[in-house]
Amino acid sequence: MDLGNGKTDVVILGAGPAGLAAAYKLVEKNKSVVILEKDRQVGGMSKTNSFKGYLFDQGPHRFFTKSEKVMRFWQKILGNDLRKVSRLTRIYYKKKFFYYPLKPMNALFKLGILNSSIVMLSYLKSKVFPYKEEKTFEQWVSNRFGKKLYRTFFKAYTEKLWGIPCSKIQAEWVAQRIKGLSLRTAIKNAFFPDKSGKIKTLVEEFYYPKYGAGSMYERMAEIVAKGGKGKIALRNDVLELTHGNGLIKGVKTRGENGNVKNWEGDNFISSIPITLLVRKLLPRAPRKILEAVRNLKYRSTIFVNLVLDCASPFPDNWIYVHEPATRMLRLTNIINFSPDLLKDKNKTGLVLEYVCGENSKFWNLDDKKLLRLGLTDLEKIGLGKKEDFVDGFITRSAKTYPVYDAEYPRNLRIIKDYLGQFKNLQLIGRYGMFKYNNMDHSALTGFYAAENVLGKKHNIWEVNTDEEYHEMKK
Repeated sequence: MDLGNGKTDVVILGAGPAGLAAAYKLVEKNKSVVILEKDRQVGGMSKTNSFKGYLFDQGPHRFFTKSEKVMRFWQKILGNDLRKVSRLTRIYYKKKFFYYPLKPMNALFKLGILNSSIVMLSYLKSKVFPYKEEKTFEQWVSNRFGKKLYRTFFKAYTEKLWGIPCSKIQAEWVAQRIKGLSLRTAIKNAFFPDKSGKIKTLVEEFYYPKYGAGSMYERMAEIVAKGGKGKIALRNDVLELTHGNGLIKGVKTRGENGNVKNWEGDNFISSIPITLLVRKLLPRAPRKILEAVRNLKYRSTIFVNLVLDCASPFPDNWIYVHEPATRMLRLTNIINFSPDLLKDKNKTGLVLEYVCGENSKFWNLDDKKLLRLGLTDLEKIGLGKKEDFVDGFITRSAKTYPVYDAEYPRNLRIIKDYLGQFKNLQLIGRYGMFKYNNMDHSALTGFYAAENVLGKKHNIWEVNTDEEYHEMKK
């Protein structure tokens, strides 16, 4: 069945977790589907890179969810290859390691009596004199942890990630991302651990695929393409989306060989960056809409992937690097996710993450300079030696983090209202919705978009809108 230039039921932009979930559901219901993907492989931000027999994810990816629907789906796709993994994560700060979530005796010992006393006094002050409004990251965290702990464990890391002051970062996503929600609950959970299993990460385990996060999406792609109803067109870059009378008419792409193709469909689902989608519309979007698009900001990630000839340097799955002396944000040890990711179990595979602006001076650094920087930073924090370096490579992921600055709600609302005129277009996933979704949220948006094509009336924007901590099971 050639879906190349003929009309298909659904055209999906992007073969990441959201796009593949939508395609899987649609093909299952006998709809013809084509997925257009710019990259050479599926998985989006969750793909796994193969390097000389070693498998490297793009940073740490855990499979956890509050949705039984998503959990059953993951288990159906991978079966026994989806394994439970014990979790250990710590914060590296001033040459010391602090358990995450907080363990009071560990924190007391590492911070010292004086600093710990100041932390507690600062916390008590925040209860007596809290910020009356909680519009920013700084206000939200200070009210729950006190200003001293905010400055110690949250400020430097968060500003390294977002590239703007914490006083300019919106608070709406914080409750979903910060473990423990307050100093009081963190201490309570440390001394009186939850045994009900309601708070997922306090059980300290998660699911993970035997051969990397990307193997989930590679398997999904195989299933989509297997029956003949689904086609995945890799290395197809979107050039334009034509529209008229409130409908998307078709998509024009350029393939790796330079050939231009037109893809027509009855329905369109987009998981590519919402800013890119708007810019590709023809006729062009009005000036007001394009201005709102320009004002939406992203942060992008560089991954320094290293193979070292040494034993595993730490037991953590990953470490949050709060050390101001290095630009490194996070450090992942791949063997602590799955030993099957390493061709040689006597070697160590590490992934170092650096966040910056796309096309910035740092983004465009030569790969060899980035490898040297990574090794230097490892030595700075005492978790690697340059002399153990065997091999490595660099990957870049653009637009990994949508920036929740003060202007983003207004700009996103303008864009959403404009795109809402297209009756046969749905937006899904982190990219497509400019929303800090996890993989399970992205899968759900894909499922809901597919079900809408089949006749349901889901409001996809309601996925991941509550302020409940992401890892707390309902």
